Amino acid sequence: MPAKKITPAKKTGTMPKSVTTYQKGGEKCIGKVKGVDVCALTMRQQKTLEKHSKHHTKKHIKMMVDAMKKGASFSASHKMAQKKVGK
Repeated sequence: MPAKKITPAKKTGTMPKSVTTYQKGGEKCIGKVKGVDVCALTMRQQKTLEKHSKHHTKKHIKMMVDAMKKGASFSASHKMAQKKVGK
């Protein structure tokens, strides 16, 4: 008896939004910090960024969030934002 040929499922459309909006650790989100969405970060990063934002501009915070989404640590993203944007 010949082996049954299995065909892969066809990809149609995109993933549902509920799947693409998960954040690290599956924790809740505090929303936005200085107008920058921080839901993709861990809860610890969100809370630390919220405290940190009192001393820095929106542009600085946005650059930090973008770096942390790519895998940089809080300290590394802060140093990079300080060099490129300043306070």
